[in-house]
Amino acid sequence: MPSIIAATISLGVLGAADTYVTATVLPIPVWVTFIAWASFFTCGGGRKGLIKSLVSNWTGIVIASIALLIIQFGPTHPAFAAVLVGLGTSAMILISAVPLLNFPPAIVFGFASLVGTTAATNTTVTMSGMNHPTLVAMAAMLVGGLFGLASQFGTQLLSARKPTAA
Repeated sequence: MPSIIAATISLGVLGAADTYVTATVLPIPVWVTFIAWASFFTCGGGRKGLIKSLVSNWTGIVIASIALLIIQFGPTHPAFAAVLVGLGTSAMILISAVPLLNFPPAIVFGFASLVGTTAATNTTVTMSGMNHPTLVAMAAMLVGGLFGLASQFGTQLLSARKPTAA
């Protein structure tokens, strides 16, 4: 089967499965899983792409968590938050000098996904428990990356190309 048809089927079926699972079983934001899924492909796909994407996404989440924590206890002025986001952005670029993290957009995907998760769930990084937005965003990034890997494998299987393990 042509690759475009194989990808259409694989990603369509798994996109529906992801949406269903996040609406019924896993309390994680589906939009974060889709961001992670895209990140998986932009980081090259395969096992290496999954690792690079996940480490980059989680790095962005950690940087955002630190920034949001400092913002939470700092002055309630927009300039303070702006400076912290600027410092977080600088940290994301600086850390991209590490070879595994050398694709800054994947780090930014994680940062933005955590900020969005806190807004969408009306939570802060000072809360505790399994619904902590940092844990939720990290879990969503992992699930999205795994859906990316599964969709790549499904596409290769349906297009009769030998699946790669790279």
